[in-house]
Amino acid sequence: MTGPICHIVGAGEICRLELQKSEGGLIIAADAGYSALKKAGVEPDIVIGDFDSLPDLPEHPNTVRLNREKDDTDMLAAIRLGLARGYTLFHLYGGTGGRLDHTLANIQCLAFLSERNARGILFGKNEWITAVTNGSISLEAGNPGYISVFAHGEKARGVTLTGFKYPLSDATITNTFPIGVSNAITGKKGTVTVKDGTVIIVRAMDCD
Repeated sequence: MTGPICHIVGAGEICRLELQKSEGGLIIAADAGYSALKKAGVEPDIVIGDFDSLPDLPEHPNTVRLNREKDDTDMLAAIRLGLARGYTLFHLYGGTGGRLDHTLANIQCLAFLSERNARGILFGKNEWITAVTNGSISLEAGNPGYISVFAHGEKARGVTLTGFKYPLSDATITNTFPIGVSNAITGKKGTVTVKDGTVIIVRAMDCD
């Protein structure tokens, strides 16, 4: 999936933040992600959140203040804003580490995007995570490492893995048996396909 990128920065762990906005791109600070961007010397286009994790309300001309009693997380609210502006490719930072429930919520946000024909990539300290619904994703040939594939929902059907040490063909995987964990990347082009359902894909990597 290609096109301009909507970058969203949250308040969680960030390995390194080296954002360069592409032509037509957008940078959104989700709550205390504003502090991370300012520290990196990056000016966001929009700041959104309930600001419960910042000592002061950001002084930014495009600030969206949310009610603290709400259904959407700050990250999801930022994603909705990006979708409303027509973006289909999202890079999420500062969405892992710290509280496990926040990390899980952001993984659910990846599935939220995938089910709306958009692609989100969540960059953690030692991994990136994405979701695929009724489709496929390819990893270009390159550095070896590990990839894990998990069912999001009760079952994912027609799961095929090619180019990895342990291939899989038209299989059904469930959310109660982690058969897809720690598959070795061989350095060749790898592809993950799912015909019916959503899978979460985790690519382990080192934080240099």
